[in-house]
Amino acid sequence: MARRDSCAPVLAVALLWATLAGATDMPAAAVATAMDAAEAGEEQDKPTGYRELVETSRTLPEQGDLTATLRSTTLIPQRGYTPLQVTVHNKGGQPHPVRLSIHSQGRITERSLQLGPRERIVTYLLLPADIQSGQLHMDSPGLPTVAEPFYLDSNRGGRVMVLGDVKSFESATGLPRAEDNQEPLVATRFLEARVAPRELAAYVGYDAVMVTAPPAEVPDDVWAVLESFALTGGRLVLAHPPANPRLHFPLLRDVGEELSPYGFGQVRQFLGCRDTQECGQRLAMDVKEVTGAVMPAGPPPRWDRTSLLRDGRTPLLESARAPVGRFMLLIFLFTLAVGPGGLMLARRRGPLAVLIAVPTLAAITCLGLVAWSVLVDGFRVHASRYSLTLLDRERSRAVTVGLTAWYANLAEEGVSMPASSVLLAPTDPEDPPRVLDWTRGMVLRDSFLPSRTYREWGEVAVLPSRARLTARKVEDGLVVQNALGAAVEAGRLRFQGKLWDLPVIADGAEAKAELITSEKNVALLDLEQHHPLSLTFQPGMRFPASEARVIDKDLPDGTFLVRLGGRGFAPTAAVDVDLESGVHLVRGGIEEARP
Repeated sequence: MARRDSCAPVLAVALLWATLAGATDMPAAAVATAMDAAEAGEEQDKPTGYRELVETSRTLPEQGDLTATLRSTTLIPQRGYTPLQVTVHNKGGQPHPVRLSIHSQGRITERSLQLGPRERIVTYLLLPADIQSGQLHMDSPGLPTVAEPFYLDSNRGGRVMVLGDVKSFESATGLPRAEDNQEPLVATRFLEARVAPRELAAYVGYDAVMVTAPPAEVPDDVWAVLESFALTGGRLVLAHPPANPRLHFPLLRDVGEELSPYGFGQVRQFLGCRDTQECGQRLAMDVKEVTGAVMPAGPPPRWDRTSLLRDGRTPLLESARAPVGRFMLLIFLFTLAVGPGGLMLARRRGPLAVLIAVPTLAAITCLGLVAWSVLVDGFRVHASRYSLTLLDRERSRAVTVGLTAWYANLAEEGVSMPASSVLLAPTDPEDPPRVLDWTRGMVLRDSFLPSRTYREWGEVAVLPSRARLTARKVEDGLVVQNALGAAVEAGRLRFQGKLWDLPVIADGAEAKAELITSEKNVALLDLEQHHPLSLTFQPGMRFPASEARVIDKDLPDGTFLVRLGGRGFAPTAAVDVDLESGVHLVRGGIEEARP
């Protein structure tokens, strides 16, 4: 903006000069000069090209047979976790257990390895995205601990992880490097495809992931995690699509389509670009307004307790709201008893009775507040769960984007997540978990749920599942069996070209579906009847990116869309809680039962 502002005085001076000269028409040369200068400034201010966040290798001091190298100055994603690449080499002939940990702001992120003789391992420590600096520690039994500080970089615009090198990226997109004084279209981070992360958490925070390496150089397990990234709401860009895209992306409807919806996300193949620069512009458009598949709300700052949540959002858990009205009534009664009641007691019984009665009433009032907390809130964890789920029946898996609102009177210390799932904190978390262990999946320890504090955690996951809905044609209609793991509260299905309405069906039970003779003005699900669902799925609130693809009025033949209660399909459903409400929208293919 500095250049544009500096060109404005040039145009103003030209106009002033023409006015003072009394000219009826402004001199053409002056106008052209001023306009050219202004346009040149605007062109320079427009975002252009890409900016590479160069990663530097920092080697820790060698200890015995062990050496470790950290690639720092890494691009921080918008949300989620920053993958920090660490290479550990055992030069000796004996195996060594190694613990890598990052210490920052009283929080620890760690991973344990077992290195065989002369083995070299490339691994990743997934650091929460709100942390920008820290110290990498390497520990091994019998050897002193070594440490190396680091600092991470960020960017205001789109952030893209590229599996490939700079040359292949520039060749595919036609984007030049942006000058130091120019704002780039995208900021990039480059990784070798063969050593790319195998955990979903390493990708979910970036606005897009682009593969510029030849498909043959990408390992199969990396393709698998990239597919999970697209399924759970990510933007995946393939500069060189595989010869058979369905080999790695089995849910693609049309392999010849450039931009395809895929689960909750999308897959773009560079197929129809007129030139490479057009491909680069399409990449920039893909990352321009990415918000993520789920956006949990964080509590307000400690100095602002006027509302429970940031941005004025309403909490999704009634248990987290203090019973202000009841407490105020109790305090008002206490005030009446101590004030006018104390005066009457003093006149009748004397001052000594007041000295005894007032502390007694205070103790009774305090005990009443404590009893309310114990008897009503209890010592259990309270939760409300909301999710969107796609069931892939052919591959027996469930793709889930979920959100859980939590409240615990006593702190819940930890939770464990599989590697194919991610737990997402709000953008600016308050009192986040202090220990994250990535040795086997994701383990959060210490402060997962602080005591008496409302928390929201988002979840994305691709997990094995045999949940299904079975339909059987009978003479007088259609019988549907519920094997989804929770009661069906409402739903629709299309079977043999006809739309059917589902009644309430308990888990494991079956019921007759009702044929809808006229589909005009018939909604798939009446969301307005369930207030928590309507609140949760408001655009721009908790599920800004994925709602339109799941709550879709187009229901193809052989598919269903139902609303379930219960805990849903997200990994934290295994946590023992008092469930206040559970609302889950599930879409999948119908399994036809044989007569």
